[in-house]
Amino acid sequence: MFLKNLNNVTDQAILTGAKYIGTGVACSGLIGAGVGVGLVWAFFLIACSHNPDVGLKNFKYAILGFALTEAVGLLALMVAFMIFFS
Repeated sequence: MFLKNLNNVTDQAILTGAKYIGTGVACSGLIGAGVGVGLVWAFFLIACSHNPDVGLKNFKYAILGFALTEAVGLLALMVAFMIFFS
């Protein structure tokens, strides 16, 4: 509504600034993915140090947790790309 009174250059500047802000906010989901991956491997190492006999079974669960956590991070990255390039 208020953009009708602005000229075209100002409209483009506001749109570009909003895209940059939205992309930065969408990339904040990558912080959680990084923390999640670190926690998965940290707890895997703790579990292996407590009971090394079940290390292979725990490794399968660690890989599954890593993949799911990384998928959430990639989803956040794709949303950021969609905001930036649309």
